Order: sequence, then C-alpha cells, then structure tokens
Amino acid sequence: MDDKILLTINGAVATLTLNRPDTLNAIDFATIDRLHDLLDFIEADDALRAVILTGAGERAFSAGADIHDFSSAVFAGPEVALREFVRRGQRLTSRLEAFPKPIIAAVNGLAYGGGCEVTEAVPLAIASDRATFAKSEIKLGFAPPYGGTQRLPRLIGRKRALAMLLTGDPIDARTARDIGLVNEVVPHEQLMDAARALAAKLTAQSPLAVAACLASVTRGLNLSIDEGLAVEASQFARMAATEDIREGITAFIEKRPAVFTGR
Repeated sequence: MDDKILLTINGAVATLTLNRPDTLNAIDFATIDRLHDLLDFIEADDALRAVILTGAGERAFSAGADIHDFSSAVFAGPEVALREFVRRGQRLTSRLEAFPKPIIAAVNGLAYGGGCEVTEAVPLAIASDRATFAKSEIKLGFAPPYGGTQRLPRLIGRKRALAMLLTGDPIDARTARDIGLVNEVVPHEQLMDAARALAAKLTAQSPLAVAACLASVTRGLNLSIDEGLAVEASQFARMAATEDIREGITAFIEKRPAVFTGR
C-alpha cells in the first residue's frame, strides 16, 4: 500500500506523488487512507513547511476515483455508498483544503473527476501545458461527490462551473488558468521546477503567518464579511505574541532579511 503514494523530502518541502500510473493515478480507498496518514506525518513535522502533490507518469495527475474500487460500495446501496465512498472522499478534500501548511498541486496531466476535485481543494496549483481538467462524473450517471459541486462554483463562477459539471467536457490548462482553477501554466518539462520554486518562496515566510493566511481565507470564504474579519482578527491576535512577528518587523526596520523560526 505504501507504494500507492511516494513521499520524498527535500529540505522543508515534502513531495507526494500519486503512484498508480497504470490506472492514470486513479484514487482508490487505500490511496485516500494512505494520503491521510502522510498528511498527518507532514503536519506533525515542524521542519516540513510546504507540500507538492503530483502524479506519476506522463499522462495523468489523477483520473479521479477508482471506478472498480468504489462501484461495489455504490451497488451496495445508499447507506454504504455514503459511508464508504462519499464521506471518505469528502474528508480527503476537506483535509487538503484545511491543511495548515500550503499544498501546491503540480498537475502534470489529466485531472478528471476526483483529480479535479483535489485540484479545487488545495490552495495553490500549477499546471503543465499538457494538463486537462474535466468534471467527468456526469458521464457515469452521478454528480461529483468529493466537493466538486461546491468548490468549483466558488472558484470559477456558477455558469462556468455548471458548464463543466453538466457536460463533462474537458478544458485545457490555459483555460483553467484564465478562469481561476489553477494559478499558473508552465511548459511540461518545467512543471516540477516551477512547483519547487513556489514552495521555496512559501517556506521562506513565517510558517505561523502562512498558516494564519490559509486559515483566514479558507474559513472566511463561506462567511459574511464581518464574520470573516473576525476570523482575520483572531488569527492576527494569535500572531501578535510570537517571535516571528517581532523578527519580521525588526528585520524590516534594520533593513535585513528576516529569519523565521515558527515560534
């Protein structure tokens, strides 16, 4: 099971690679469970400050949920389907969305169904110019169950999202960038270098401030502006007594680079 996701660590950056290229990195139940375990490990290690998530092989980031794996749960009836398939997938995308360290999706190929939902859930995404995105669940006779009907409209707007959801038609990487599904598109051979360069920028910041930004945005998106401002203020209050905020301000005054320790 460990081979379903590869973990490599380079300094403060952990790279997770979905490693089922023979299935276009389809996400089966064991992959979901293993990804949770690895995220727990990364969260507990203070030396790790950013995550890159990508897929093995040249064809796919992820083709989505493994149909052969989840079909038995669906055919067992609504109660089993909700417990084993829907809630498991929603827990994963919610975990990715709320993770306190920045996750960068390096989308190296097609990202369909659940693979697109993973891209929607993580805070940042860079796509290869070969990448394509689709909400393919409609062609299997169901609506996206891993959060796609909720996150995609919030990211790209209701009408654009419904066009993808109701047709299942793919879009290319540049269209995904233009509508806000990914941050950047780079030549395929430069994808991992671009993801590592972005991760390096993030790991140079205060990990406490990064976590505060992630929490404020993720929580605030679904709140009124007044409630969101209260979340923002509470995150600042948590930072106000830290060494990192003192270091950042002092370094600015002294005209030197700040060195953040996460304390």
